Amino acid sequence: MLQRTLSIVKPDGVSKGLIGEVIRRFEREGLRVVALKMVHLDKEEAKGFYAVHRGKPFFESLTDFMSSGPVVVMVLEGEDAIERTRKIMGATDPRKADPGTLRREFASNIEQNVVHGSDAPETAASEIAYFFNALEIHSH
Repeated sequence: MLQRTLSIVKPDGVSKGLIGEVIRRFEREGLRVVALKMVHLDKEEAKGFYAVHRGKPFFESLTDFMSSGPVVVMVLEGEDAIERTRKIMGATDPRKADPGTLRREFASNIEQNVVHGSDAPETAASEIAYFFNALEIHSH
């Protein structure tokens, strides 16, 4: 099934110079970038994006981290894009991620793990809408 998903190169990925590597891996696996931009979230914007985690012990540190520097947000499109993107990223905890995945190779820890990806179609729709309007997404 053709899907769209949101991916974010987090502040640690941007500072490590991994933007191109992340995009290359997604494209190499047949996913298409249909929207892309760099933004610097403030604390409130990070809290809004991660509202689903409000009240959890890691919420403050996560939103501090996500507002600590620029991020690259992108919409990926392709067959089973959500599942495929998550496989390329690897498990949230880089110690549990499969060899060859982005998180296993480049992440520092469970929070500073280089990349974010939507986990379900409903999440993808709301996350994409958080960053992009319809005029900014270009299927090709």
